[in-house]
Amino acid sequence: MYKTTLSGQVWRFDSLKTLMAKASPARSGDALAGIIATSAEERMAAKMALAEVPLTDILDNPLIPYEQDEVTRLILDTHDAQGFAALRHLTVGDFRDWLLDDATDTATLQRVARAITPEMAAAVSKLMRNQDLILAASKCQVVTRFRNTIGLPGHLSVRLQPNHPYRRPERHRRQYARRAAVRRRGRGDRHQPGQRQLTGAGAAERHAGRYYSALRHPYPVLHSDPCDQYAAAD
Repeated sequence: MYKTTLSGQVWRFDSLKTLMAKASPARSGDALAGIIATSAEERMAAKMALAEVPLTDILDNPLIPYEQDEVTRLILDTHDAQGFAALRHLTVGDFRDWLLDDATDTATLQRVARAITPEMAAAVSKLMRNQDLILAASKCQVVTRFRNTIGLPGHLSVRLQPNHPYRRPERHRRQYARRAAVRRRGRGDRHQPGQRQLTGAGAAERHAGRYYSALRHPYPVLHSDPCDQYAAAD
């Protein structure tokens, strides 16, 4: 049981899973699933309560039980207990402050990277503004290369993801024109129809290749359903 008092009202949350769900920003998917906070006040109360949760509590109480989930078992079995020693005294709120502290640099984060579980990262992100997330992420040097390079210092990478029930070539061309105007070099474009469409994934890839090649524009990474991508490649 987790609880906090806000404006004279006591808010209670039955489990860590409920607490983290209520502390999340409002999202339509969470509302559809029925796990969203019922009001801004409840969301703020959940954030306040989450800030007081020790990181050890999150480690000892995985959101998906160890016995039921292979990924959870992998995370906990490979957890860096020695690296976690530097963090085990912190609450989620303290962890946020630690991440934003100027003394916490890239080398420090690399030393504790395998001690931070996904649940810890998710919990602390719910207490951070976009500016906080950008500052913390700027200390993590991860460079990836495929059709473009993402993660270089001093470079802004963005992901553009319009959603539409169907993807037709003419719609692709209009979207590519708008995206090319942004001219972001580290950019990922996502092809995400409401239904899986093998022909749509392949057509999107071909249209994107022709369009960006003609413009001599840096080619983005085009994402779609992985199964569709493999099938289209074949």
